[in-house]
Amino acid sequence: MKLRVDQQADALYLRLDESSIVDSVEVAPGVILDYNEAEEVIGIEMQNLSSRSSDLKLSALQFETA
Repeated sequence: MKLRVDQQADALYLRLDESSIVDSVEVAPGVILDYNEAEEVIGIEMQNLSSRSSDLKLSALQFETA
């Protein structure tokens, strides 16, 4: 799993695995899901991050596991 934050593009991308992307669907404004051949979600992109939260601090990302 990979998480990429592009501050210049104001976007965040979470890649769940490395299988090939065969389709992408915008499920909400600025939220795009990437699907593989088995129709599984393998990537999630969020655009316009700075407009989604007034307290957004990309340098302070926190990772939690249960």
